[in-house]
Amino acid sequence: MNWRVFILAATTFAVGLVELIVGGILPNIADDLNVSLATAGQLITIFALVYAISAPVLLSITAKVERKRLYLLALLVFTLGNIMTFFSATFLTVMIARIITAMSTALVIVLSLTITTKIVEPRHRAKALGLIFIGVSSSLVIGVPMGIFITEAFGWRTVFLGIGLLSTVSMILIYLLLEKMPVVEVTPLKVQIKSLANLKISSAHLTTLFMLAGHYMLYAYFTPFLVEAFDLNSSWISICYLIFGIASVSGNAIGGWLSDKLGSGKAIVIVISTFAIVLFSIPYTIIAFPLFLIVTVLWGALSWALTPPLQNYLIQTDPQTSDIQQSLNTAALQIGISIGSAVGGALFAMTGSVMDLASFGAVLVLCALACAVFSLKRAPLSQENPTSN
Repeated sequence: MNWRVFILAATTFAVGLVELIVGGILPNIADDLNVSLATAGQLITIFALVYAISAPVLLSITAKVERKRLYLLALLVFTLGNIMTFFSATFLTVMIARIITAMSTALVIVLSLTITTKIVEPRHRAKALGLIFIGVSSSLVIGVPMGIFITEAFGWRTVFLGIGLLSTVSMILIYLLLEKMPVVEVTPLKVQIKSLANLKISSAHLTTLFMLAGHYMLYAYFTPFLVEAFDLNSSWISICYLIFGIASVSGNAIGGWLSDKLGSGKAIVIVISTFAIVLFSIPYTIIAFPLFLIVTVLWGALSWALTPPLQNYLIQTDPQTSDIQQSLNTAALQIGISIGSAVGGALFAMTGSVMDLASFGAVLVLCALACAVFSLKRAPLSQENPTSN
């Protein structure tokens, strides 16, 4: 396998850190910028929303730009966005910086995937793409506890300066070691959007959207929840995030195993149903911290267990547009994160408490279950539209 894939994976790790690292240090950001926790939480919302929109749009707009040059440009913009965050004096400036980093992050990760498929032999392609996703997922696991530790030692702004330094190192390595990539044809944006007209496919994407919205209703405000429920200090909060993160990575394996054993459809229903039950139970586990940690492991594992069976389901549903559907499902995931963190922030602002967010999130997960069942009950595409073949 081409060793340059490891550089691309390391780069996705560096840029992936910026999205969720905010969740663990929300109180610090809110205090420093004189805004409420609910308002600070919108930094997660706006990032996810801009990311979702930017990924397909920017890839289409920049279709004729040489890939290595575009990759370096995206990394440069990403680095500048993090430096801007470091020097920001107001919440508005931080928000603008988040928009800049969200757009560049979306482009870097999408380009990492597309470049990887071009520089490896077909027999190594699946393994290589897996390494890129490991870079992304590990950034989500390590980022939050690492951000908490750095914030406690040097302040929250240093977190973004560190991310900017990592992306600078990545930029140098890419410039020196990655060959130029020829421009390839990119599926037009209107073609991608048109594929959503099929209800079997669109409801599958809505399944992802509502699942992640329900999850992030609470997860975006996990730090305030831990403080309100158990009065934990920063060290214990970072430990909880680490436990959750490790469990969430294992969730991909659990979802894949269920999909192989039971089929994608049954795995999807089981994961979503169990996830709803776990979310409903969270408020009742705060009577004992060890009990809460056990449920947290289940919550973390199930939060990402949906991805393998749903991705497999989309490929099986319409193999001809499978690449497009993977891109759109990623966008649906980010929109779900945006909706969940926004609604969670609104409820937090209204009630002044985060204790009921899990229950409201479970309701959204039930909406995901309804969408999944609807999609699974629809006839195969070949029967709905015989001319599609």
